[in-house]
Amino acid sequence: MTQDADMTGAGAYPRAVLDLFDAYVHGAIDRRGFLNQCALYVGSTAAATATLAALSPDFARGQVIKPDDRRIVINHVDIPSPAGNGTIRAYVARPAAKKDAKLPVIIVAHENRGLNPHIEDITRRLAIDGYMAVAPDALTTIGGYPGDEDKARTAFATLDRTKIGEDFVAAATYARTMAGSNGKVGAVGFCFGGWIANLLATRLPTLRAAVPFYGSPAALADVPKIKAKLLIHYGGNDARTNAAWPDYEAALKQAGTRYKAYIYAGAEHGFNNDTTPRFDKAAADLAWARTMALFRRTLG
Repeated sequence: MTQDADMTGAGAYPRAVLDLFDAYVHGAIDRRGFLNQCALYVGSTAAATATLAALSPDFARGQVIKPDDRRIVINHVDIPSPAGNGTIRAYVARPAAKKDAKLPVIIVAHENRGLNPHIEDITRRLAIDGYMAVAPDALTTIGGYPGDEDKARTAFATLDRTKIGEDFVAAATYARTMAGSNGKVGAVGFCFGGWIANLLATRLPTLRAAVPFYGSPAALADVPKIKAKLLIHYGGNDARTNAAWPDYEAALKQAGTRYKAYIYAGAEHGFNNDTTPRFDKAAADLAWARTMALFRRTLG
């Protein structure tokens, strides 16, 4: 793994508070647990409540490409997933100037809150760059993203992780032959979606590239099945996720997998998400440039 220079962007918050927020986001503690413990570091429950609000996403602040941007065309598609939850709905964006062209497809895999406005924005950004981007919503089976991060996180925790994986496999398989696709498919994912990107690489021999951002590896026994080129991004301060890297790296090396992995020193889990204070612009810009370079090489 290559270690880049210090790019910290969350220095306004104590380390313990950032770790508490990470635990809250990933279900290790509930809202009350976060507020009670955070208050010990920031002085009061009121200050803890304000801290939680400040650390939570502000989708309007982070939006880069508006949904009504005339440079892109957006639609939705319902994809059969017989081995998963039956059907998964996906948000699809493509460049308007190439509305009749067959394009490479990038699957965009969301975090553990379903297809929220930030992931939709990432999907639109990829369309601006000339790709057809397909973002499935794991919350389809319960009505889709509910418009509230806490509700989305709670709903997501009730779902069967294996079936969600099958839903994304179905979506990526569908993407090869969907209308407007040229058959070349890559994947990018964030947090839970990083695990999805790793999973797709083990399940789909036709996948050309997979880019997990701070995601868990798929089953290590399946690593020899990977044919895609991997580009793996980690935040240097993300001890929880990074703990799995040594074993994953050993499996990749043993299998002879084509991969590159980077750790962005001082960056937090979620450093690419520009809707929260954990966003680290320097780290995110570098990781995204590397990501797009890989997609250009492998997808065209």
